[in-house]
Amino acid sequence: MTNPLLAPWNTPFELPPFGAFTDDDVAEAFEEALVLTRAQLTAIANNPEPPTFANTIEAIELMGENMEKALAPFYLLAAVSSTPKREELQRAFSPKLADFSSEVMMNRAVFARIDALWEQKDELGLTAEQERVLYLHRRGYVRAGAQLQGADYDRLKEIKSRLAVIGTSFTQNLLADERDWFVQIGENDLSGLPQFVQNTAKQAAKDRNIDGYVITLSRSLIVPFLQYSDRRDLREQAYTAWVSRGANGGETDNREIALETLALRKERANLLGHDTFADFKLVTEMAQTPENVRELLMKVWEPAKAQALLDAEKLQEMMHADGINGALEPWDWRYYSEKRRAVEHDLDEAALKPYLQLDNMIEAAFDCANRLFGLYFSPLDVALHHEDARAWEVTRNGQHVAVFVGDYFARGGKRSGAWCSALRSQQKLKGDIRPHVINVCNFAKGDPALLSYDDARTLFHEFGHALHQMLSDVTYETISGTSVPRDFVELPSQLYEHWLEVPEVLQKHATHFETGEAMPAALLDKMLKAATYDQGFATVEYVASALVDLEFHNGPVPTDIMARQTEILDGLGMPAAIRMRHATPHFAHVFAGDGYSSAYYSYMWSEVMDADAFEAFEEAGGAFDPEMAKSLESQILSTGGSKEAADLYMAFRGKMPGVDALLKGRGLDKVA
Repeated sequence: MTNPLLAPWNTPFELPPFGAFTDDDVAEAFEEALVLTRAQLTAIANNPEPPTFANTIEAIELMGENMEKALAPFYLLAAVSSTPKREELQRAFSPKLADFSSEVMMNRAVFARIDALWEQKDELGLTAEQERVLYLHRRGYVRAGAQLQGADYDRLKEIKSRLAVIGTSFTQNLLADERDWFVQIGENDLSGLPQFVQNTAKQAAKDRNIDGYVITLSRSLIVPFLQYSDRRDLREQAYTAWVSRGANGGETDNREIALETLALRKERANLLGHDTFADFKLVTEMAQTPENVRELLMKVWEPAKAQALLDAEKLQEMMHADGINGALEPWDWRYYSEKRRAVEHDLDEAALKPYLQLDNMIEAAFDCANRLFGLYFSPLDVALHHEDARAWEVTRNGQHVAVFVGDYFARGGKRSGAWCSALRSQQKLKGDIRPHVINVCNFAKGDPALLSYDDARTLFHEFGHALHQMLSDVTYETISGTSVPRDFVELPSQLYEHWLEVPEVLQKHATHFETGEAMPAALLDKMLKAATYDQGFATVEYVASALVDLEFHNGPVPTDIMARQTEILDGLGMPAAIRMRHATPHFAHVFAGDGYSSAYYSYMWSEVMDADAFEAFEEAGGAFDPEMAKSLESQILSTGGSKEAADLYMAFRGKMPGVDALLKGRGLDKVA
């Protein structure tokens, strides 16, 4: 029988045939796709014709369709519904994929053809987009080591293969720790927990076939537990487990993996002529140098730390007033911060959740996209990767734009966090190929599912990434959608979060799940006024992680990675009651792959722009100003990586922003 992953996909919109293939089909399809793609590579390398843009660059762009069809659905399944079999396949695929990537990107014959084209680019009559694609291909080959010779060439291939293996191990170890840890609690342990937290804990127990209540390491459960539980001993137990992910000893310990990763990355950078991995990584980003990154982060760090220290004093006073002596601990912060918010802002997050229904927040995100960009979203009845997932067709002026998939609920075997990815990217080289885009989140399941305000921001954030994919309008997949520098890719996502704060959006979509009534104006006002509450804490935990990431990759490889983490934090004067948002053993952004390595700062770099970009709307006709929306789409969302990121932003805004708008947006602009 024909392998479903290799046969034509006669499905609606050519979506992956979920339910029609097995894990064994994936393994077979991968091996066959590897053979087919290798043959395509050989044909390009051995082409006797002189290199042209079509027979070299476009041939590379067209290469590997079978590989994408075999692996895109599988890696989604491995991330959202992991099983021992899928983890085994990931471990088997990782070194093979890394080795094949080296075959492609370090192929001297192919690089020679690309290099020859680059030398004669002015004579080829290329469009601006084609010249950009040629430049990016050549740069990619150089950075991959195509110019290396002899032992250096061989060693770089070994490094890439090893990094792929240990990156997979890091991810799987973290998933195992998150999946396996839980603590069962009884009726007497529920003191202080609002009904929504109790419901989530009960659902978590049910998912594990346990009677009663369970606290897990899912952010959608552990964070509200830390906010509300009166049981300090249980808060400490849960918090300690949460921050110990990847550092529990045994087979799932990630500390040695992280250390080896740093050593291999530095060696890779040295082979390619750079002093540090940060130098190597950042030269292609907007920031360009570690010094520029540090300068931005420190401009934010100092006021954030000052605010956090002031807040810590007040929270500790509240704790002492409760008869608990000693220092405020990390497992106390969220608890007393929530109490303080209730007093100072007369705002209890538990009062907000009944108005923030998941389905309504999805509709809010869709409604904003309709008003800004004319997009419509129609539910689709199609086979997907999990029963919880749902899909919509995206159209504009009656024309198909994309398929959007949402997978919103936490469950066992699902990677933590939230992300956006494309099962198929937009391009025009093979015809008018429209994208298949998915948002993955980890919200607590309920009937109905109710979100925290932070959850709702996450939903809007990931949908901003999805719009970047859906509205892409380029010819070549290399520059499609989110194929932009890491410190620019977060601009559309973080910018879109601002529309959640627009009062008219919440007035329309924030309705009570039982009564259907809109959020009262007084509560809405309190929520918006409290938007910058506790930003000292949030900013410190994030910037600390970004600075540790930067220092790890911008100096000598440490002998003890955890001691080095402590040294960096001590040098910053890290407030004692706050920890890094992502400690090294569970810092998946940085150690599960190269994506955010040396680049975790990217969220803040983009935030400087997103604060400035939303001001552009406010300075014009308001949040839904049609001319600004048109400019945002034409200059940023539709253009992918077709130009340098700074040029794209300049075309939209006319100037590059400073850090002032960011500090103002976080309420840190007036900190003494």
